[in-house]
Amino acid sequence: MASAAPYASSLPCLTKPRPRPPGFISPPASRSGLHLRTRSTKTRRPIVGAAGALPSSMAATQPTRDVKQEGAEEAMKLLFVEMGVGYDQHGQDITAAAVRACKDAISSNSIPAFRRGSIPGVNSEQMKLQIKLGVPRPVQHLLEFQRIKAVFPYGEITSCEVVDGGMICSSGTCIEAMGDKNDDCYIVNAAVYVGY
Repeated sequence: MASAAPYASSLPCLTKPRPRPPGFISPPASRSGLHLRTRSTKTRRPIVGAAGALPSSMAATQPTRDVKQEGAEEAMKLLFVEMGVGYDQHGQDITAAAVRACKDAISSNSIPAFRRGSIPGVNSEQMKLQIKLGVPRPVQHLLEFQRIKAVFPYGEITSCEVVDGGMICSSGTCIEAMGDKNDDCYIVNAAVYVGY
């Protein structure tokens, strides 16, 4: 039987921190020795839909992730976060991918606490939703927010933030009968924050 000793030198040492690449900021010293990369605090701008301006109900609630403004907003009491992924393989409809991502995020959850009064003084009328979509930048302007908003059966949508994300990749085929203009496949990521 061969000894495992020759392999020990090829394994990474998990107790020592690795040299920090550019872009990493050291957090305060911790016992774990892990180093975390911090996120940019760059201000995000609202995305204007294909038809022009955002619907008036959503335009006023577009978040700007500015550190100074965060404390000024009325904080939502966050209960949980639902995440999903949506694809549009044929037809090149980014809104269809976003709708599927939102449906994926909410489809495997049930929220009886809002209906049964498990949270004193809170019911489904007080439910608030914040939607964050990761969408490829070249097609962000094509999003139709009313179609996305229609996915959610109840709850007040207080914000819908669009950030650079998702992906455009090849589906491997272009089928004109399915509305394809090319072989692009659109992928969107969604995070739905639920609270009151």
